[in-house]
Amino acid sequence: MNFIKVNTILKAAKAGIVTALLLSSSNIFAQETADKIIAVVGRNKIILQSDLEKRFIEARAQDPNINDSAKCLILQQMIMGDVLVEQAERDSVMVTDEDVEGQLDNRLRYFTSLYGSKEKLEQMSGKSVYQIKEEFRENIKEELIQQKMQGQIFENIKITPAEVSNFYRRIPIDSLPFFPATVEVGQIVIDPPVSPELEEYAHKRLEDIRKDVVEGKTSFETAAGLYTDDPGSRDNGGRYDGITRTGPWAPEFIAAAFKLQNGEISPIFKTKFGYHILQMINRKGEEADIRHILIKPAITTGDFKTSMAKLDSLYNLLTSGKMSFAEAVGKFSTDEAAKRTGGMIADPQTGNTELDITKLDPGMVLMLDTMKQGSYSKPHIFYNDMHEQSCRIIFMRNRTAPHKANLKDDYSRIQEVALAEKKNQKMVAWMAGKLPTFYMKIDPQYQVCNNLKLLGLGTNNEQ
Repeated sequence: MNFIKVNTILKAAKAGIVTALLLSSSNIFAQETADKIIAVVGRNKIILQSDLEKRFIEARAQDPNINDSAKCLILQQMIMGDVLVEQAERDSVMVTDEDVEGQLDNRLRYFTSLYGSKEKLEQMSGKSVYQIKEEFRENIKEELIQQKMQGQIFENIKITPAEVSNFYRRIPIDSLPFFPATVEVGQIVIDPPVSPELEEYAHKRLEDIRKDVVEGKTSFETAAGLYTDDPGSRDNGGRYDGITRTGPWAPEFIAAAFKLQNGEISPIFKTKFGYHILQMINRKGEEADIRHILIKPAITTGDFKTSMAKLDSLYNLLTSGKMSFAEAVGKFSTDEAAKRTGGMIADPQTGNTELDITKLDPGMVLMLDTMKQGSYSKPHIFYNDMHEQSCRIIFMRNRTAPHKANLKDDYSRIQEVALAEKKNQKMVAWMAGKLPTFYMKIDPQYQVCNNLKLLGLGTNNEQ
């Protein structure tokens, strides 16, 4: 089994808690045979056959070519996770309730967006959001503890270019993955400025809407459906369920929301998106269901001309070599997030700037088709992630054609896998030192697993 497939299996095993949020109530895991304990770790942890089967099904969903032998690797991952949690208890390594709550909220928010609403998520799982959170709270807590322990174990691990090169040379040629075309691109974004007159008009408009709602001339829900500039909540009467302080909301939004009592309507407040009012529907501790109306100040043709004129001047400085791309981003970009990456577009999960071209917006893809490496696009108007018009210049840093993995084009990817292998070796060594100190019992069916034997888990340790 090559290193790519092993990585896929172990990632899938780690992701088991996430997938279980949706599948736990399904009969997909129902089995004809009775469940049984297949591993005992320490004095508190047991692993059931059904737990392993769930993780195996999830791994095979990611790679249909995975066969039953993968169960040995997945069981190893589960045992190692339990050892980390048990050792954390010995070392008094803890995570806060706030960390657990935040991670639960992030997971639920992802699945809510995937299925379109909280109601559909509850329908799919057969449980309320509250029940889902309580059912998986302990699992999420243990996952965070494992991550914290791993962070301590891997704290000082680094990898040198020589180690990356040696790792690459050890990969059999027929196991080298084939990568699609990638690009490294950046952008300088300058949002059109809003005139004070239109700022004032937007504020006055929202004042009138709020007054009508407060006086009972219309409901908040109806007003949101008619007037809000927030496409994410317009069709739902402005409603957002289950917001928390740790969610992806503007700080002003969170501050206004959690001051409200049930039924209360907030004063008007401003964020970078425009002017807002909120109505509290129901608050349950640190979670709230609210309605929301957003009014954005209008942007005129003249405002766009102002931004385009700035970008025209920047374009001349960039193409003449009088200013670097990074300098231009730092001085002029209105996209604060882009400044943290030097203007380069990065994968939000990995931070990698080498992107599959299909992950870019269609307008950018069309422009890149005619651009050369190291070149800049002419200033142009585009639609951003909020489906709003803004102005930008695109920078094409690098482009790679579809190819088999090699050090020249894929150094960062190979470095990432090589570092993962080095961390795995460190973890194996750490486990070898800790495992003899724990009570351990493995079902005879799995004592034949070679990878468990290498960790010293092929026999029982019944201290």
